[in-house]
Amino acid sequence: MTTDQPTDRPTDRPSPDAPSGTDDGALAHGTGRWDVFRGGLGSTTAGILLVITAVAFEGMGVGTAMPEVMADIGTLETYAWPFVAFLASSVLATVLGGRWADARGPSGPLVAGVTTFAAGLVAAGTAAALPQLLVGRALQGLGAGALTVAIFVLVARVYPPQLRPAVFGWTATAWVLPSLLGPPAAAYVTETWSWHWVFLGIAPIAVVALVMMARVLRRAGSGAPHDQGDRERRSTRRLVLAAPGAAVGVAALSWAGERPGTAVLPVVLVAFAVLVPSLLQLVPRGTLLARRGVASTVLARGLLAGGFFATNSFLPLMLNRLHGWTLTEAGAVLIAGSLGWSAASTWQGGRPHIPRHRLLWIAFGLLACGILLVVPVTLGWVHPGLAFPAQAVAGFGMGLGMPAVSLLVMTHSGPGEVGFNTAAAQILDGLGTALLIGVGGALTAVLGLRSGLTALYLGLVVMLVVGSSVAPRSALPAPAADR
Repeated sequence: MTTDQPTDRPTDRPSPDAPSGTDDGALAHGTGRWDVFRGGLGSTTAGILLVITAVAFEGMGVGTAMPEVMADIGTLETYAWPFVAFLASSVLATVLGGRWADARGPSGPLVAGVTTFAAGLVAAGTAAALPQLLVGRALQGLGAGALTVAIFVLVARVYPPQLRPAVFGWTATAWVLPSLLGPPAAAYVTETWSWHWVFLGIAPIAVVALVMMARVLRRAGSGAPHDQGDRERRSTRRLVLAAPGAAVGVAALSWAGERPGTAVLPVVLVAFAVLVPSLLQLVPRGTLLARRGVASTVLARGLLAGGFFATNSFLPLMLNRLHGWTLTEAGAVLIAGSLGWSAASTWQGGRPHIPRHRLLWIAFGLLACGILLVVPVTLGWVHPGLAFPAQAVAGFGMGLGMPAVSLLVMTHSGPGEVGFNTAAAQILDGLGTALLIGVGGALTAVLGLRSGLTALYLGLVVMLVVGSSVAPRSALPAPAADR
């Protein structure tokens, strides 16, 4: 190879956090999607997928059951509180859990995260009044935030680079499938038994997953703690101060996004005043300027997530209000996006040789095309059924882009940085989504539903087309021997 162009093949550089060996030396040469279930890594992979599935089912199921929950122990005015409690605590735990995993290894935050998440499920599932439900939701957020970022550090430590695309393909599928099964399952459980079992039924899954990962967690946490110098200790103190600011800011923006109108403008202004200085401490330097390397990769996560989830948030509303579809019919459109996401994740997982920054660039294009196809549906120019293939295209883009971001973040990260950079990417994911949903709510309040959503979708397309320029900047540098 004689070119000076960057490359990001997963095998070009090992993770600095990788252990000296794997449980099965033969796996070092495996690249297939099913290789992650062979040898000593099989139970670890299954445990990771169970944990992620439990968190995802909780997210999808709670949204479906919450109207019944709040009708029982809450009020319409307090409907958003359980969601805000979860979001604020998860942002806090993501930041601190990432730092903990970098400094001491993934075992501690992963065990604490799963335990806290399960305790939160039990607290919420046995709640007879709103305060206990809010405590349970906060515990769930703390657990989910810590365990999610710790899983990425665990992958960096125990999986050889060739297998990581397959791992992220499976983890993406573990997030997507609950979006298909979670809502109907939660509705069935709520109607047949009680909303309490939507929470209580998930807790054993998380505990079983932790048991399955116990062996590899002992090995992953058996090394010497990462030695923090004075500079790192000062950085940790800044993170501890910035994390609550980010949690409050993101939660406030999410709350305001559910209440579009000028009345929430003071909340939005205060949220930004708290969030911006905190955010600058929580992301890699140069992220907002799309600096080459991990900064651009983290920024790409926020752009992709914000574009996709902001579109999804208003799509059922648009089909219901403007085209007369039932809520069930409108919600079914989102299934097309989930299937596209899962298919693309599966496809990329078996092709580790493709440079991930190229997949990321394609992802931006597919997502932009998918959103653009929704515009004529919003304007009433075409049959609303076009929303189904539009969502499939957008979902396929996410299935390529999100695993690519995860792998690039991990491979860009130096010693003791995987947790911090992964946490940064997840924070921008939530921030981008909350911010763009809020923008959509403001546009529809000012311009009306049809014009406001048209403006939102066109704006998202422009954002993604311009944002696609960050994809080449996320590429890994070519190995010195190849230059």
